[in-house]
Amino acid sequence: MSQLPESAAVPQIVYLNGAFVPIEQAMVPVLDRGFIFGDGIYEVVPVYGGKVFRWPHHLARLKRSLDRIGIANPFDDAGWGDLVQALIARHAWTDQFIYMQVTRGVARRDHAFPAGIKPTVFAMSNALQLVSAEVRAQGVRLISLPDERWLHCDIKSTSLLGNVLARQAAADAGALECVQFRDGFMTEGSSSNIWVVRNGTIFGAPRDRFILEGIRVGLMSELAAACGIPFEVRRILREEVQAADEILLTSATKEVLAACELDGRPVGHGLAAGKPGPIYHAIYAAYQKAKA
Repeated sequence: MSQLPESAAVPQIVYLNGAFVPIEQAMVPVLDRGFIFGDGIYEVVPVYGGKVFRWPHHLARLKRSLDRIGIANPFDDAGWGDLVQALIARHAWTDQFIYMQVTRGVARRDHAFPAGIKPTVFAMSNALQLVSAEVRAQGVRLISLPDERWLHCDIKSTSLLGNVLARQAAADAGALECVQFRDGFMTEGSSSNIWVVRNGTIFGAPRDRFILEGIRVGLMSELAAACGIPFEVRRILREEVQAADEILLTSATKEVLAACELDGRPVGHGLAAGKPGPIYHAIYAAYQKAKA
């Protein structure tokens, strides 16, 4: 079974509410609403060679998520940028990914928003271990699942139980990721955007409340244009996914990957079935140029 490499355990300095401390010393009160309710948002930003990738897009989504759930933004744009740079500087990894989380804060347990509390801000850096050449050459396995998550998937919320259960279902089936469907139409994976290739065109699901608009959604359209590959966003039927020539998945940590198998059946047709296809190779090459 194809596996992604795991991050090695290394000393980490994290940010928590105004202080940089070793991760072992970072503690949050049990009445933090992020712990009690999952009442918060997060963002994940890749860093290549010390350079933050598509930072304006990540920052815009972070602010959009805060606004959608009514948490006051704890920093201005420069403050967020300074925080990211401070974390990068404190770690020697060439490639990193920055995780930032903001919860509503600490208050007596009550479902309604409490007044006058200060948001909890946490951020950390981890080594970004890129997908191995072997995994890229083989492709990864997917399974299909009904999309049983809530109806505001466009918010990058810390309330991720539905995503966790979907990812575990994939792991239990020996797959890396899942493709979820709602009312017969494709939405996304547990932590990835999913793309279908048919007759040389890349198709993606609409940017609505049923999917998280991954930063790579905008990037994918740019990469397709750079490669001269037709690109279309529309609702995609389950049958179209099952009949795809190629299936791709994208995320901040996976970059771009090809699926070799869906529900135990090879993706694609003829001699090319079950192998990463030409559209994947073109898009991945363009991605490498974009991050250089």
